[in-house]
Amino acid sequence: MKAAVLHEPHQPLTIEEVALEKPKAREVLLRTAFAGLCHSDLHFIEGLYPHPTPCVLGHESAAIVEAVGEGVTYVKPGDHVITCLSVFCGTCPQCVTGHPNLCEDTSVKMLPGVAQRMTWKGGQHMNQFLNLSSFGEQMLVHENSMVKIDAEIPLDVAALVGCGVMTGVGAVFNAAKVEPGSTVAVIGCGGVGLSAVNGAALAGAERIIAIDTQPSKLELAKELGATDTLNASNADPVKAIREMTGGGVNYSFEALGAKATAEQAFGMLRAGGTATIIGMVPFGVKIELHGYDFLRDRKIQGTSMGGNRFRVDMPRLLSLWKQGRLKLDHLISGRIKLAEINEGFARLKSGAPVRQVIDFAA
Repeated sequence: MKAAVLHEPHQPLTIEEVALEKPKAREVLLRTAFAGLCHSDLHFIEGLYPHPTPCVLGHESAAIVEAVGEGVTYVKPGDHVITCLSVFCGTCPQCVTGHPNLCEDTSVKMLPGVAQRMTWKGGQHMNQFLNLSSFGEQMLVHENSMVKIDAEIPLDVAALVGCGVMTGVGAVFNAAKVEPGSTVAVIGCGGVGLSAVNGAALAGAERIIAIDTQPSKLELAKELGATDTLNASNADPVKAIREMTGGGVNYSFEALGAKATAEQAFGMLRAGGTATIIGMVPFGVKIELHGYDFLRDRKIQGTSMGGNRFRVDMPRLLSLWKQGRLKLDHLISGRIKLAEINEGFARLKSGAPVRQVIDFAA
């Protein structure tokens, strides 16, 4: 199969022939239909997070089942699925207490460099990324890394739910548990941030303030439920939010993964407020906060993939989409070929696109 390979950080991805093993016990071979370009992938390309190389990146995708290994009962060839990096075992302490996204079983949720599913150039080891590697025409994955969906759901729309939408909406519903009538601020209006905006609207927030530096994204945020927008290129977000709300918001969400914006998310809280860091702050970067600000019950927390129970949550999100309440089509800003992946990431780095998806049939 053809796949986009990262050989080392700060280098373009190369399109190469990569071989997959046959499905072993509880493994599934998938034909990738669509894969989204996410900022998380860009972090690894830019060396902000370590990962063994060479590797095939990609973690937001929808696919069709081609073959199954021994013991697989959940899916069969021809089924349509959304993949998810939150692979779960179902039996560890995290799984049985309702936190499958934090599964501790490393025989299922393999650590980087452990999976032996891909090879290249005569049998050399190719590393799998986040148990998926969506930037390839096929994926060989554990059966607990996917959820079945109805065949009539467009697979490009479904792919978005595999990471960005689940993370943004899940941060609102599962991590922060936004209450009806509350005030919310979302920093960063890419695919994840816009999904948090939409999630806050679904949760019944009275006021939702979208913050970005791209006017086009702020306009899109209004379509997804924002009641107010703030262009951070010409304003101090913390000061502006405090003035707009008379003291700060109940909930803030940081969807960029930067030190400054993480600190701003905490700074714009009113007493009793909660800041949720969704973005991947670069490895080794520390967030600095004033200890005094914690005295009035302000909180800051992280979230792993929106605290998802993806086999339950993703079908629910697609049901909300079918009802017209969750806006997914608005998030797709471009469809590209696998060979155009480097140009796609260059556009993503510019901050202009919301979500580009690779169409493997193109």
